[in-house]
Amino acid sequence: MKAIVTGASSGIGRAIGQRLLSANWEVVGLARDFAKCPCDDARFTAHPVDLANLDRLPKELQALTAAHPQIDALICSAGAGRFGDLEQFSYDQIRRLVDLDFTSSAFIARAYLPSMKRNRAGHLLFIGSEAALKGSQKGSIYCAAKFALRGFSQALREECARTGIRVTLVNPGMVLTPFFDELDFRPGEDPDNYILPEDVADLVLGALNARTGTVLEEINLSPQKRVVEFGPKKKN
Repeated sequence: MKAIVTGASSGIGRAIGQRLLSANWEVVGLARDFAKCPCDDARFTAHPVDLANLDRLPKELQALTAAHPQIDALICSAGAGRFGDLEQFSYDQIRRLVDLDFTSSAFIARAYLPSMKRNRAGHLLFIGSEAALKGSQKGSIYCAAKFALRGFSQALREECARTGIRVTLVNPGMVLTPFFDELDFRPGEDPDNYILPEDVADLVLGALNARTGTVLEEINLSPQKRVVEFGPKKKN
């Protein structure tokens, strides 16, 4: 079995890649930079790419599909967070956030959907967010991108049902990852205040292993207690 995982250099994407490797999958990881997280597993292939650069992405995807024409699963996990009042965003910041958090996933799915439909098999799995369920203060652009990803996955589910392709959306709450390193808030320190990326990875593998003919369409995953801390990140 072979999967493409975006955002594979850190956080949820990296945990998913490692979990799939432990289950004997081949993994093609997409990310901007793998220097900080090299993987020497022979079944892992690193494919550096800037998913937010939509002008170059079609050419990059052409090379990717040529090198890896047949896959069993496409897992879109790449994303970033930026929060604030709308007027605090530059036009370029709005575009890059939406390009990375939504449009890049649509591009990659577009690249692989024809071969999946021809084979009448495959799994499209998108890592969304609890921000796709309810708009929040200072989250206008991030929520909009995640709402778009949710609608996209729901529409693809209807489009692909007759072709044997499964579509799953996972909406995690606050996950303890480097996502929060550049933000002024984060989950609380107690273990029941956050989700671990390995929790998401285990859930993804469960969705991939579901019986043929059964689809886990949308999964919401939350910490036991919703605690948010604000202010500069504490230094260890």
